[in-house]
Amino acid sequence: MSATATAEAPPLVEQGRHRSPAVIVARDVAKTFGGGPVVEGIDLTIHEGETFALVGPSGAGKSTLLQLITGLLAPSRGELQVLGTNPARFGTRERSALGYVPQLFVLYPDLTVEQNARFMAGLYGVGWWRRRRRIRETLELLELWPVRRRRAAAISGGMKRRLSLACALLHRPRLLLVDEPTAGLDPRLRNMIWEHLGDLRESGVSLVLTTQYLDEATRCDRVGIMSGGRLVAVGTPAELRQQAQGGEAIDVETSGFDRTDVDALAALPGVRAVSPRGWTGLRFVVGDAATATPALVGELQRRGVEVESVAAHEPSFDEVFLAFVEARTRGHAA
Repeated sequence: MSATATAEAPPLVEQGRHRSPAVIVARDVAKTFGGGPVVEGIDLTIHEGETFALVGPSGAGKSTLLQLITGLLAPSRGELQVLGTNPARFGTRERSALGYVPQLFVLYPDLTVEQNARFMAGLYGVGWWRRRRRIRETLELLELWPVRRRRAAAISGGMKRRLSLACALLHRPRLLLVDEPTAGLDPRLRNMIWEHLGDLRESGVSLVLTTQYLDEATRCDRVGIMSGGRLVAVGTPAELRQQAQGGEAIDVETSGFDRTDVDALAALPGVRAVSPRGWTGLRFVVGDAATATPALVGELQRRGVEVESVAAHEPSFDEVFLAFVEARTRGHAA
């Protein structure tokens, strides 16, 4: 965890700014298998047009939560509404509005790329008269048209991932769920997939995805951090950074200071934490950086400390994730 995260990360807080309708509402949702709960106490609302990421390590419950949303699994407890309907009661209308890309490749290896697309288009109810056009459009979008006659077993792992995504897009879903969209892909392919996901969001598609790549969370509107089957934090990337640090962080480089300077600065109004960084650096966590910075610089100069530079500190999302997970671990140990 970052040196600035001296205060415990706050409890799960969902932001309430959204005006668009909810496409997913979960209240105290849990799923238990033989050994115990895999998903526990999920309270979450995802809105129309939103890109929402579930991040966390393998085994955190991300894939199970997606399967509950699709109706592939039934909750052991709680209430779940997807597109206004309990997934257990999905009919043709709801299923035609939903696209799902599982983590593993589940299409037919002995069929060609185009045959797989044609088969899935039929399952999703795409009429024969527009099926050919939609297949070509989607395969071209994901750069699969040149290999359309190649058997799925003979294409690369990255192409299989794109084929799975293409098959979920053929019927133009309102809500797209993607489990690990870029797992195992090289950086170029990861970026290409995210460009396509961004285009879908701009077209009005609601997106829910899981990822173990924490840097990908910054591409999303909101993020849910999962650990041990629970959501431990939900918010925008900026909100989560601030919560994880306990405020806004400022790095100040000086000519040198002593312990009495640190103690005096820690007592200033608005300062929540101070962490020395080597012999000349200080990191402050404050409520508001814009108002706190002049006061900090003024106090340092009053004490004869020369200020060489001041910069905002933005923690990596790895630091953010660790801050929330470690706070949850401490809470369980207490």
